[in-house]
Amino acid sequence: MSRPFRFGFSLDGLDGPEEIAMRARRAEDMGYSSVVMTDHFDDRHGPLVAMTAVALATTTLRVGTLVLANDYRHPAVLAKELASLDVVSGGRLEIGIGAGWMASDYEQAGLGFDRPGVRIERLDEAVTVLEGCLGEGPFDFAGDHYTIKDLDSQPKPVQTPRPPLLMAGGGRRMLALAARRADIVGINPSLHSGAIDEHAGPTATAGATDAKLAVVRDAAGDRLGDLEFQTRVHLAVITDDAHGLASAAAPAFGITAEQALASPHALVGTVDQCAARIEGWRERWGISYVSFMGSSAEAMAPVVERLAGL
Repeated sequence: MSRPFRFGFSLDGLDGPEEIAMRARRAEDMGYSSVVMTDHFDDRHGPLVAMTAVALATTTLRVGTLVLANDYRHPAVLAKELASLDVVSGGRLEIGIGAGWMASDYEQAGLGFDRPGVRIERLDEAVTVLEGCLGEGPFDFAGDHYTIKDLDSQPKPVQTPRPPLLMAGGGRRMLALAARRADIVGINPSLHSGAIDEHAGPTATAGATDAKLAVVRDAAGDRLGDLEFQTRVHLAVITDDAHGLASAAAPAFGITAEQALASPHALVGTVDQCAARIEGWRERWGISYVSFMGSSAEAMAPVVERLAGL
């Protein structure tokens, strides 16, 4: 049985508190399920502070991160902040966390940018620490990257056993980890180059997405039926000339217009065409949770109104 559609968008930038509250309430009114923040060192607010502002301005909108970079915070410190945000929001938090990918963040902040395998192993341990800290009672853990001794972190989250966990990936190791540990699996282009560029495009095609879902199915085992699948749409435009726009944009990502239009990371066309494409994503891949860039939220509102909850 298919999951109902839900939609979110990212609240990036440096808006003031009144603008954040206005955009959040508008999203709630338009039928969006969630507002999330990304996690980088450039011109955007700290994600947990911004999500607290959103939570205080709304009543039903879920708040989350897409995604926190594990290497920027110790998981025991992060667990306390996340639990507090779940309490403040009345149990509306979704925890998105990843291994970190943007090379420029690491370079500019002077952080060691370990090879992907090490970052993913560290993330796996971090999820164990998060779950232990968010769970009941004191917690111990001894791993290669983290050691926790008799820590009973407070407060505890409203949602039990913890808020939903989203992990996204474009490579085999990260997708397999998400399949084993997360509640929501995000299907991403591969970002192994440390940037979104022409190397990412060929990993965002429909065929590449088929291969990613095969990895998730193999790794998830009995958990598969409990997983929610998510995609982030990097190009979302309502237009009567879908092919013309795709032809102009696709070469920068190393793919053809046809490949761009078939990708679950681009949504270009009329409202009818966009709604039909999203329905096709769910039928082919099980994707029911669609996240837009913040700049696309208003334009995509008619699509959200048509499909949310169906």
